[in-house]
Amino acid sequence: MKNLKFTIAYNGLAYNGYQSQPGGNTVQDKVESALSKLMNQPVKINGCSRTDAGVHAREFVFNTVYDDTKSGIDENGLMSAMNGRLPRDISVLACEKVSESFHARFDAKGKEYLYLLDTSSVRNVFSEGFALHYPYFADTDKMLSAASEIIGTHDFAAFCKAEAKEHLKTTVRTVNEIKIIRKNNLLEFYVSGEGFLHNMVRIIVGTLIYVSEGKRSPEDIREALKSGDRKMAGKTLPPYGLYLNRVFY
Repeated sequence: MKNLKFTIAYNGLAYNGYQSQPGGNTVQDKVESALSKLMNQPVKINGCSRTDAGVHAREFVFNTVYDDTKSGIDENGLMSAMNGRLPRDISVLACEKVSESFHARFDAKGKEYLYLLDTSSVRNVFSEGFALHYPYFADTDKMLSAASEIIGTHDFAAFCKAEAKEHLKTTVRTVNEIKIIRKNNLLEFYVSGEGFLHNMVRIIVGTLIYVSEGKRSPEDIREALKSGDRKMAGKTLPPYGLYLNRVFY
C-alpha cells in the first residue's frame, strides 16, 4: 500500500463545494473519479478541509492510501496524468509519497484563509467571482485595531452559521493572526488559526468591514465573543471572495 499527499488549487465557482454530497458536482467527486481511472481501482481521498460552494483554494491538501500494485504510475507521472484528466479549474500542484499514518485533515496544525475585496469605484469584470466588489473607503487602521480583539482563543459562537452550531461539541477556536494588505484597489484579508467554524472567516471579515463603516465597534466585538450573539457580529460575506490559502503541517 502507498500513501500519497497531493496539493491542488481550484476555482470553486462551478462546484457545490469540496466535499462529496448527494447532489454531486464537487471537487472531491472530480478528483476521485480521475484518480480511480488512473490507478485502476476505486479511490477515496481525505481532504484537509471542507470548502463551501463558490469558495476557492490556492493550496488544498488531500491524501489517499491505495494499492500500488494495481497502478504502474509513479508520483511524477501521476501528477502529469491528473492534470491532463482533471477539469481546467482544478490543478495538481504537487504529489509526494508520505508515511501510511499521514492524514491530510487530522495532521494539519492550522490553516490560513484569504478574503479579497475589490475597492475600485467601477466593478472590475475580470475579478468578478474572485473578489467582492466593495467601492467604499476601507479604514485599514481601524479594522486592524478591531482585529486585535479577535486574535486569540475565544468562543466564536457569534461568528458561526447558526445551523452549524447544533452539531458541534464546542465553538471555541484559536485565531493566530489577522493581516490586512492593500495592493492598489485590492484589499487582502489573511486570517490564520488552528481551525475554523462554518462561515467563521467570512463573518470575521464582514465584521471588520462593519467596523470600518462605523456599524460596529471593538466593544461590540468583545460583547459578541462574550455573549455568543450572532447579531453583535457583522454580515456573512459571499463565498466567492474566500480562498483556502495555505495548510500548515
